[in-house]
Amino acid sequence: MQTKPKRIREVGVIGAGVMGAGIAAQLANAGLKVQLLDIVPPKFTDADKAAGLTEDSKAFRNKFAAGALKKLAKLKPANFYHKSFAQRITIGNLQDDLERLSSCDWVVEVVLENMGVKQELFARLEGAIGENAIVSSNTSGLSIAGMLEGRSDSFKERFLVTHFFNPPRYLHLLELVSGPDTRDDVKAAIADLSENVLGKGVVWGKDTTNFIANRIGVFGMMDTMRVMQEDGYTIEEVDAVFGPATGRPKSAVFRTADVVGLDTFVHVAQNCWDNLQDDEYHDVFQVPQMMKDMVSNGWTGQKAGQGFYKKEGKEIFALDLKTMEYRPKAKVRTDSLGAVRNIDDVGEKINLLAYAEDTSGQLTWKVLARTCIYSALRLGEIADTVLDIDNAVKWGFGWELGPFETWDAVDVAKSVEWMQGDGLEVPSLVTDMLANGRKSFYDYNEQGQKTFWDPRTQEAVVIDEGEKVQRLTILKRDKNNVVKDGFATTLVDLGDGILCCEFHTKMNAIDGDIVNGLNEALDLCEDGQFDALVLGNDGANFSAGANLLLMYMAAQQGEWETIEKMVKSFQDVCRRLKYSSIPTVSAPFNLTLGGGAEVSLWCDAIQAHAELYMGLVEVGVGLIPGGGGNIEMMARNLARAVDKPEALVDPLLQRAFESVAMAKVATSADEARAHLFLTEGDGITLNRRHLLFAAKQKALSMANGGYRPMLERTYRLPGKTGFATFQMAVKMMADGGFVSEHDQKIGLQVAKVMTGGDCDPRVPVTEQALLDLEREAFMSLVGEEKSQERIAYMLQNNKPLRN
Repeated sequence: MQTKPKRIREVGVIGAGVMGAGIAAQLANAGLKVQLLDIVPPKFTDADKAAGLTEDSKAFRNKFAAGALKKLAKLKPANFYHKSFAQRITIGNLQDDLERLSSCDWVVEVVLENMGVKQELFARLEGAIGENAIVSSNTSGLSIAGMLEGRSDSFKERFLVTHFFNPPRYLHLLELVSGPDTRDDVKAAIADLSENVLGKGVVWGKDTTNFIANRIGVFGMMDTMRVMQEDGYTIEEVDAVFGPATGRPKSAVFRTADVVGLDTFVHVAQNCWDNLQDDEYHDVFQVPQMMKDMVSNGWTGQKAGQGFYKKEGKEIFALDLKTMEYRPKAKVRTDSLGAVRNIDDVGEKINLLAYAEDTSGQLTWKVLARTCIYSALRLGEIADTVLDIDNAVKWGFGWELGPFETWDAVDVAKSVEWMQGDGLEVPSLVTDMLANGRKSFYDYNEQGQKTFWDPRTQEAVVIDEGEKVQRLTILKRDKNNVVKDGFATTLVDLGDGILCCEFHTKMNAIDGDIVNGLNEALDLCEDGQFDALVLGNDGANFSAGANLLLMYMAAQQGEWETIEKMVKSFQDVCRRLKYSSIPTVSAPFNLTLGGGAEVSLWCDAIQAHAELYMGLVEVGVGLIPGGGGNIEMMARNLARAVDKPEALVDPLLQRAFESVAMAKVATSADEARAHLFLTEGDGITLNRRHLLFAAKQKALSMANGGYRPMLERTYRLPGKTGFATFQMAVKMMADGGFVSEHDQKIGLQVAKVMTGGDCDPRVPVTEQALLDLEREAFMSLVGEEKSQERIAYMLQNNKPLRN
């Protein structure tokens, strides 16, 4: 029988700074008990005395850890999935509470990046922790041998590096680095916890300066600055290229530096400069004088209120590196940047930019070429495979493509010719690969398996990510798995009798084609070809809502019958998801708004990713939910009326009303559960890459567990009396200036649906009658000029209009 990795239940975090507190929060998010310890403040201040404290007061001695926990509760974006999770963290200090670590299964050090400080701490920990406790350091590059100087063999066997990226909740990467003495069971326990409990993307690095992601990422940023200064590019021109245009985050280069902090960035680059004397590109890591001057001036970025950018009121200013003065941020327009705006595939974007002749193209090529070469030179030194380097950079810096995937996108052979034409030396492992007849670092074999090229063996290696990582893009390469391929949906056989309906419109917006795809999927399942249906996809978002452009165009042309048919068909398919003879499971993640939320709400069950931004936001475009969202939120709230239900109808309806009329959006799956978008029986998966597998398992469990479809629901609603109550509340908000006249009109339509219109409170209302009311309300609003103005504004500006 295979031995399972050690189960970790309690973790000690030493150091309550920004990083330590963030790690503690993510551990608490994952359900672990946390001991968060920091030093006793070195100085008792007048402010402490004025607060009634003494040097022996716990409030004083725990001040650093307590302050960190207090800050965590206020941070935006939030570090906790739900504010109540802070209760899993117990604070203390290293003088009074060290013995608490004896019950911890794992202790992670997150203190000052100073060798002496870490050595002293580990000496203290060795006598305080349990004999089987795992110990790790969050160092970003200090050597394991140096940190463990003087430690026992037993301590060394239980030690490794666990390098989180900040903020730990949002960045997927966790770099693990083992020492020469680290036991295999220790490595297995931390890797298992990191991937399956914390939801991290684990990459094993080597004990080298700045490990993998920072080594490559910092090189790329420093080399970008070099090109910028040599060729006279502005901050805005650089960020316009190395943002979404090349599959990088919106923060691009300089906004990222501001967020990280210029002092932190300079420290990491200086660490490379000091410790990488033999690096072929050592000169790139020399920190420019202008950056040193900025740090000296206190222009360290977001935390200081200014760095490469500065915001005053609503206006953003950029730093002119020639004058070192701020000026209004300029817009950047070039032919190549304009050309990539309408391209969805990031590889195509990068290819077009890299070979473009304008200034944006020249900048792209110069930085891309050297970053690819540098990454190839580091193979074997910082990581063993191209896959490890690509994953580390993607998960740590938010790139859509890693360096080797980027190289594939620009055609390796063509790029090598260009590089050699520029006088750049291309590593032999790349030219050897081409000589072997392999044209790219990644490819698919005859069995449809994705492979990467291993220069050590000169062979293609199949990528094995484990059974929990299921990718529709991989599954679909085997045409036997594709049941039906449509314009907006693809029906994919997940195996074991489970069918998946994949959306793939732009932003996975719901339209008539998706409705048709859902109906086709349900038909196949109900005909006995499959046992259950899962809704899931590999996109950046589950679904951003309905296709507003289609709705707007139809409204502008007065095609009211067409719109009503669209709404009716969407309502009908949502009801089918609820009352089908087979179980239905939705696997939402990231943006799950409007219609995307509705198809999830009407499924039998949800298996959500922890990072879920879910809500019914139609009021922002002058409408109300049109796929039964009003009814489902009403039903979920009324289901809470256990004792004296008639007395609870009005307050519970009010909560449902607020969810819709105030367009509440949950910012995590746990928050979504608090809003009743998820039920207690729905599941939450922390690792996005495991989501489809988890949804399939939920569907299998339901199908094999004697699934029975729900009985159709009826509701006792207050009718006109209840509506009058909402009418009064909405009028008070309007009189107070909190909502516009049009907001008031929308809110009353929501209230009319949820109170049952003209129904008799003594007679149950059918769900279909409520859906008819909802559709009538939707149609009345879509014809309103102000609603159409809101739709047009959203389409043009991607933000709501309040009119």
